[in-house]
Amino acid sequence: MHLHTLLPLAILSYSSAESTRIPPPSYERSVIPRASPDAPDGYAPQQVECPDDKPTIRRADGLSQREAEWLAQRRPLTVEPMIEFLKRANIDGFDAEEYINRVAPDLTDLPNIAIAVSGGGYRALMNGAGFIKAADSRTPGSTDNGGIGGLLQAATYLSGLSGGGWLVSSIYANNFTTIGALQAGNEDSSIWRFDNSILVGPDLPGWFDTGRYWRQVANQVDSKKDAGFQTSLTDYWGRALAYQLIDAPEGGPAYTFSSIADDDDFSAAQAPFPILVADARDPGVKAVTLNSTVFEFNPYEMGSWDPTYYGFAPIRYLASNFSAGTIPKDGHCVRGFDSLSFIFGTSSSLFNAFLLQNITEVEGVPDFIINAVTNILENLDEGNNDIAQYVPNPFYKWSPSTNPTADTLELDLVDGGLDLQNIPLQPLLQPVRAVDVIFAIDSSADTIYSWPNGTAMRATYDRSHNPISNGTLFPPVPDDVTFLAQGLNSRPTFFGCDVSNFSLPEGTAPPPLVVYLPNAPYTFFSNVTTFDPSYTLPERDAIILNGYNAATQANATLDAQWPTCVACAVLSRSLTRTGTEVPSQCRQCFERYCWNGTTVDASAAGIVSGGGGGEYQPTPKIEGVEGLESGGAGMRSMLRGRNGEEKAMWALAVGVAAAAAVL
Repeated sequence: MHLHTLLPLAILSYSSAESTRIPPPSYERSVIPRASPDAPDGYAPQQVECPDDKPTIRRADGLSQREAEWLAQRRPLTVEPMIEFLKRANIDGFDAEEYINRVAPDLTDLPNIAIAVSGGGYRALMNGAGFIKAADSRTPGSTDNGGIGGLLQAATYLSGLSGGGWLVSSIYANNFTTIGALQAGNEDSSIWRFDNSILVGPDLPGWFDTGRYWRQVANQVDSKKDAGFQTSLTDYWGRALAYQLIDAPEGGPAYTFSSIADDDDFSAAQAPFPILVADARDPGVKAVTLNSTVFEFNPYEMGSWDPTYYGFAPIRYLASNFSAGTIPKDGHCVRGFDSLSFIFGTSSSLFNAFLLQNITEVEGVPDFIINAVTNILENLDEGNNDIAQYVPNPFYKWSPSTNPTADTLELDLVDGGLDLQNIPLQPLLQPVRAVDVIFAIDSSADTIYSWPNGTAMRATYDRSHNPISNGTLFPPVPDDVTFLAQGLNSRPTFFGCDVSNFSLPEGTAPPPLVVYLPNAPYTFFSNVTTFDPSYTLPERDAIILNGYNAATQANATLDAQWPTCVACAVLSRSLTRTGTEVPSQCRQCFERYCWNGTTVDASAAGIVSGGGGGEYQPTPKIEGVEGLESGGAGMRSMLRGRNGEEKAMWALAVGVAAAAAVL
């Protein structure tokens, strides 16, 4: 008996009948399906003839040739949207058009913008979608007064992990489509229909039911196994998610991450460079810490800048017979292993997250289920079936003096946020990418009621002091008590504003300025729990709108100068490099939004802290916020979270228990 025969039976115990069924709202565009799936045989990787110039592993001592060539196209194309964005910001006494045109010929002086979307399941996807929608000039109204539209078109990089990785992947899987188009969806499509839990499957009458859905998923995974490749629970998780994220029949099993490089918008450098992040788990090690290797996936490569691996493999040829960086004369090439769903499944390893979530704290789950699932997860962990398995290991025999998997045929990767770096910043801190400013969208659930408290930022700062960081720099970040007491987790904050505060060796550039944008209640209590499996369409749209309002500060109604301050953050490092005087209005913005370096004594803060346990309940920023008004975000989280999470836990607990019984 196989896993796929048991999952449908287990999942049937979960029902989304209570969800309100309403037609999606009307938006400005339709989702445009990708033109041509790239894998040779659906979800199953296949051996193919190697190209004349056989793929190799390269050292991470610079950008890949393909990324460098792409950047040579992309950076000039950011000039016009950057000018338009900066002109709309209307910085007093500053001619943005003249300045950008003056520095544009030397791309090293042109502002280099990146956006990083954190993990946090659907909460992160929807909150991050609000920011992307606000930053996208294609969104109606985003370039009006108070908007920040055009920031996306001016950006060079867009990174995501876990739920943020779902967002990034879904945008690029559908021809760099708009958020509004994904919300609108298509007739007979399950794209972004989060009212239908992936545990139950798409709601397409006359065509789909839960049993058939899980049989399709299982058949897809079985095809990979039958082709001779190892499979894990990550394969099932990724394939199930794909039905909601990829607008193609059966969730687009032949869609690959490398095929993004062939997308019209990306290949013409009309869209930012997408990156997903995962963590390595070394052989025999369960814990994922700040010393763990961070891996990235981009349309050209998969690998790590960290000194442990310090190498990249061509992503299109993952699972080829690499040894010591090359494919032997009698070796073979493989295509299709880089399934888009397997990559975003890798970045969001659900079952590891369940283990960390501590199932014993979920109300209403019987002891025998808690004990069974705890034992099963431990057994799965020991068997390496709860993680994403990259077999054969592309870094086999590569850099044996530092590579912990140089002598193993398996490379194990897990959720990119398990090392606490829940914002995918590491790829954007690499000096060779020369990023000036990062807009960090944090949807982490650090507190009891699922709000962020800066843990992800502190983790990246702490890692910058360890040898694993390989010399990358990051601005100082305060502790969680200071974050909560000073309100840094409920409003935008700039970190690393003053370059003179960094002691930099000769020829070393300062780290990027980080514009930190935490999830907070503007027009909706968006602190839904990480494992809530479904959302009505009004809830989905309300959380996206809340993220839009966070990005724009409610179209500048909370701060009329906010668009100007965003523009000042974009310009900051460039102004320093060119020795240009900082406009007085920008200085005012930096005084308002830059963290001033002070901290708060825990004994005087009046906030419970430690282990992400701050009993923090924010009040709405805008009158008329939806949700429960008395009890606020915390009460809403408890009512919604316990209800949805309990159902999800029951279904997944039974499903995993049944599956493990026959593995």
